[in-house]
Amino acid sequence: MNQFIACCGLDCETCDARIATITNDNALRQRTAALWTKLNGVPITPEMIHCTGCRLEGAKTPFCDKLCPIHNCVREKGFDTCADCPQMDGCPTLGRIAANSPFVLENLKQLRSSK
Repeated sequence: MNQFIACCGLDCETCDARIATITNDNALRQRTAALWTKLNGVPITPEMIHCTGCRLEGAKTPFCDKLCPIHNCVREKGFDTCADCPQMDGCPTLGRIAANSPFVLENLKQLRSSK
């Protein structure tokens, strides 16, 4: 199973937070923090942009590690990703992410079919 696919179906391999972390790109950290602050309506500092991937060992952003409702739900249910959940297709929380990033559903369906 592709460990770069996050619990919600986002691709951590292409995430700017992960790229900034593995390349130590402070300019990308600053741009990502500014964008995520705007998108989430909460202050996010460049220092918070430090992550190796949602389901991989290593650093996590505070949001991905503690605040993400998808990550918290998956952990509580003992799943790897939403693909393991029988309620995935009608999940309103996942639906909010899919509304902005419809490819997450395809990533999760691919994970589901590979099991």
